[in-house]
Amino acid sequence: MHVTDVLRQDTARGDKRASKVARRIEADIVRRGWPVGESLGSESALQQRFCVSRSVLREAVRLVEHHQVARMRRGPNGGLLICEPDAGPATRAVVIYLDYLGTTIDDLLDARVVLEPLAAALAAEHIDEAGIGGLRGVLRAEQQWKPGLPAPRDEFHVALAQQSKNPVLQLFIDVLMRLTRRYVRETHTGSETEAIEAADRMRRDHSDIVAAVTAGDSARAKTLSERHVEAVTAWLHEHQAPLRVRARGRGSVGGWRRVPRLNADAPRGKLAEVLAAAIGDDIAANGWQVGSVFGTEAELLGRYRVSRAVLREAVRLLEYHAIAHMRRGPGGGLIVTKPQAQASIDTIALYLQYRKPSREDLRSVRDAIEVDNVAKVVKRRAEPEVAACLDALGRPHDVAFGNDARAADDPRQAAIEEFRFHVGLAELAGNALLDLFLRIIVELFGRHWSSSEQAPPTPGDVVAVEHAHLRILEAIGAGDDSLARYRIRRHLDAAAAWWL
Repeated sequence: MHVTDVLRQDTARGDKRASKVARRIEADIVRRGWPVGESLGSESALQQRFCVSRSVLREAVRLVEHHQVARMRRGPNGGLLICEPDAGPATRAVVIYLDYLGTTIDDLLDARVVLEPLAAALAAEHIDEAGIGGLRGVLRAEQQWKPGLPAPRDEFHVALAQQSKNPVLQLFIDVLMRLTRRYVRETHTGSETEAIEAADRMRRDHSDIVAAVTAGDSARAKTLSERHVEAVTAWLHEHQAPLRVRARGRGSVGGWRRVPRLNADAPRGKLAEVLAAAIGDDIAANGWQVGSVFGTEAELLGRYRVSRAVLREAVRLLEYHAIAHMRRGPGGGLIVTKPQAQASIDTIALYLQYRKPSREDLRSVRDAIEVDNVAKVVKRRAEPEVAACLDALGRPHDVAFGNDARAADDPRQAAIEEFRFHVGLAELAGNALLDLFLRIIVELFGRHWSSSEQAPPTPGDVVAVEHAHLRILEAIGAGDDSLARYRIRRHLDAAAAWWL
């Protein structure tokens, strides 16, 4: 059993039965190799297979459809059909969760500095003729913008990440750009001249990066990408509002933004997706008042102008992501809740399983995040809370190397300590985005572990990993940034079997 399975045992007991059935369906799809278009069986066959009622199965199917993993087709030759997912539900869920955490502009841009230069360097190594044409097409679209026209949608960074051929980077950078657009909406550009100058600088930077990528110069592409993100950081700091507040929108009424009529002709499942996203955005815009009543069912039906069936389906999605839950009876309504990370982690991990990232895809992103985490912790080591947590991270190692050798003899417990060490460093680094991204990668490694026949670590492996942890902590405690980075790299290389 992998560490992520162990850590989720307690929470799994409290899950709804439908959620468990949905996870079993999704795991089966992954085991089958994700054959798009294949049927998993009729509704009655699935009821018998999972030993559940029709209502439980239908709720499970709604969750599977929300993940866009499969969809139910009625009638002859119908059944639950495996489909090709997209990143929409995954990225929306993560953006809402990170918005709840109050992710700062510094967190966002720091994460971009870690991941975008890596994407640029990989793009230079993997670019082909079609990729060159795509990037140059994005540049041409940027050059067509003139003052007075709507601000162009920034597609460059997502397009560049696609050329890295690393699906993990592509998805993470998509999330980062969605968050960046939220901040850009809260900035003011000043005069028209200033806006033109900013657009010109952006186009020059993008053009230089594309030239380096096209030439296959990964080092230059990485350097130019770092400089560009740093310039964006400086611009956003200069032009953001004095304090970041959750914007209610110009068309707000009674604290809620005016919602345009949703497309009533859309399929019910798709309309529920749109409605759930709109409600999530409104909850965030209202300051995420946990425990408050967002509205009764009748009020929500009038506010969003949808059918009761669509609203209730949207509420199920909100409940799945712990954004809100419906409480019946007097004083009830849609209650704002504290979002949980695991639903977002599961959604993204499932989508990435479809994309089938290679071991190297996972390792390159993990290594970039981990090395950056160590560097941040070195800078923060003197803070009292950080120092106390570093001391706590080292305590299990004292047991392992003392008279009690049980940790070395128990690979399961050792795996938990390995997970605890890396996630602990991520928490101490203080960037909620990179912390979440690392947890997603850990989840993917865990799913690979549980589906493979890999041998567990030996007692010798356990001792070596514990020793590496201690040496990394020693370098951090001494404030030796370069040595700490060196040791974490060596440890990640040596402990690859634990992760892969």
